[in-house]
Amino acid sequence: MTYNFDEIISRESTSCIKWDARQTVFGNPNVLPMWVADMDFKSPDFVVNALRERLTHEVLGYTYRPESYFDAIIRWVERRNGWVIEKEWICHSPGVVPGLNVAVWAYTQPQDRIVIQTPVYPPFFDAILKNNRTLIENPLIANGDRFEIDFENLDTQLQGAKAIILSNPHNPTGRVFDEKELLRIGELCEKHNVTIISDEIHSDIIMKPHRHRHIAAIANSRFANRCVTFMAPSKTFNLAGLSTAYAAIPNPELRKQYLQVSEQQLHLGMSNLPGLIGLEAAYTHGDEWLDQLNSYILGNIELLDALVKEHLPRIKVYKPEGTYLAWMDFGALGLTDEELDRKLIGEAKVGLNKGITFGANGKGFRRINLACPRAYVQEAVERMRRVL
Repeated sequence: MTYNFDEIISRESTSCIKWDARQTVFGNPNVLPMWVADMDFKSPDFVVNALRERLTHEVLGYTYRPESYFDAIIRWVERRNGWVIEKEWICHSPGVVPGLNVAVWAYTQPQDRIVIQTPVYPPFFDAILKNNRTLIENPLIANGDRFEIDFENLDTQLQGAKAIILSNPHNPTGRVFDEKELLRIGELCEKHNVTIISDEIHSDIIMKPHRHRHIAAIANSRFANRCVTFMAPSKTFNLAGLSTAYAAIPNPELRKQYLQVSEQQLHLGMSNLPGLIGLEAAYTHGDEWLDQLNSYILGNIELLDALVKEHLPRIKVYKPEGTYLAWMDFGALGLTDEELDRKLIGEAKVGLNKGITFGANGKGFRRINLACPRAYVQEAVERMRRVL
């Protein structure tokens, strides 16, 4: 079956954050929204049909996670990325961000040092600072057409740290860290006895020829006992509204600590019925859909890069190796962030994520979401071309 990702679907008046919150987010209700990380594609038919079928039974009471839920996760992760996980490792979370906060509470104490690699997903900052932990930055370094890890600095920053929150694939730079890089991260965390909290929510969105590797699985699972790996079907299949994610925690003690906070203190153990149905359907039937999605997104990446080089040559696009998010450097335009906002939002009417929200080294950058019909990419560049 061939899926049509070119289809334009109106999401307005559906309580959609991406489209219906434009006035609140941008102060302009007419921007073309290419910001928050969900897709403008239909959620897959096999997911929607599974939800419809379940609704023919008109009782939506308390539910638990059946064996088929665990089987779907285990088979999916092994099939897509070669990591064999076990049922007892799987811990429910209503989302990856709540899970990150649970992990911070479970594995660290107030004032403990936690390392992140900036620029990075804004909720990482909140998980640390709003929980009264100490934020330590290991800034990534722009090298040619991609960002790389400063390992010398990472070695220094991990000294005395309790945890690192890893983003792989990295949001917003789009890096898919290779085995050599992950091995070095793991070795340094071994050296300093640091717990690895790994956000791998984008691990299915990988551009060929790159390949995602779970840090818990590399080097014959050498680092598995210090890893807490978060994943979800939400980014992969456009199911963020179903609020279902999970952590894979091989180490029994780390798992016990996680569940102590998640289920006993916060009572987050009860699953969301539509989320369970959606996850199982997506992971059971989603391979071909995902393969076509990744090919389409790669086409959008190449189109954005080509159009920007042709029409906006002073702007640099860091082509993502994974995720459907591209990191764009507007610094050569010589505009302040406020001036750039006036150009992009007020004049071009294009809504992108502001780079500074990803850390101080995001100043002058914007993040663009390419999980959209190709016509949106063309329209966004055309709008920017007129004013920049």
